[in-house]
Amino acid sequence: MSRLQRILIFFSVVVILLIQTMTTQAFAASISIAGMNAFDFFKSGVEKTQSGDLKQAVGDFTQAIALDSQMAGAYSNRCLVYIQLGDYSKATEDCTEALKLNPNNTETYLNRGLAYYRQGRYLDAITDYNQVIQLDPTDYRAYYNRGLARFEQKDYSEAIADYNQALSHTPTQHSQAMATVYNDRGLTYFQLEDIENAMLDFSQAIHLDSNDARAYYNRGCISHRQGDYTGAIRDFTASLQRNPNQAQAYINRGIARYQLGYLQTALEDLRKGAECFCTQRQMVAYQQTLNLIKKIQQQSSSDEEGAIG
Repeated sequence: MSRLQRILIFFSVVVILLIQTMTTQAFAASISIAGMNAFDFFKSGVEKTQSGDLKQAVGDFTQAIALDSQMAGAYSNRCLVYIQLGDYSKATEDCTEALKLNPNNTETYLNRGLAYYRQGRYLDAITDYNQVIQLDPTDYRAYYNRGLARFEQKDYSEAIADYNQALSHTPTQHSQAMATVYNDRGLTYFQLEDIENAMLDFSQAIHLDSNDARAYYNRGCISHRQGDYTGAIRDFTASLQRNPNQAQAYINRGIARYQLGYLQTALEDLRKGAECFCTQRQMVAYQQTLNLIKKIQQQSSSDEEGAIG
């Protein structure tokens, strides 16, 4: 197999983590700052988080804690904000403080498990998700997130078992959540080389959530692996219609088009993918794509010369 062919069959997989919702329960303190008590700051922190003003949300939760150091909800929600800011160490510390004050709060265990997961501390994350399941055996989020952690540990069989549990406990009206679980179970089947079940899961994810760009992308990868380049192009196109900034989807569609002999549209896709990589400052991938374009152009010129000769 030539180097070019090895590049052509490369596909990346993506895992999405389900962010937990915030709790809005807390006790108001009698102390106040500028007419605002701890609960006022807490409510403001929740509102700032929901509006995306994360740094101000941290400030508000910090004020709430300063006024009432026993407010577990402020620690837990500041933990979630720190996760969104990428400060996982502070997130872990906050959730640990919250659990000292309220050791039976499943939301806090979920948040800390998420912080551990983002740090690559998968065993610690699993321990927290185990605690959630012990407190509430029907919490589908804990099963799903534990499945993600086990996937990262390459414990694929146990990950599938967790995804199965998540699906059995997810309310039927939560179709997007169910689609997410099917998607990640499909990725796990893919790792186990169970292509048939992977395809079924990606298709089910699309059935549940027709706007799921990731499911179309992943099913496109499966179709390409099976040699169904037309099906792969169709799914990569559907994925790009829902998320036009997926550089890898452009690359993969370009590769499939090239393999079907559509040189010009293949090069257009590859150039678009390179442009996306550049915009996203993924310069290694950008350069690799430029190298791939050059090789395809050289191969095409060589083929034309051979045909003429």
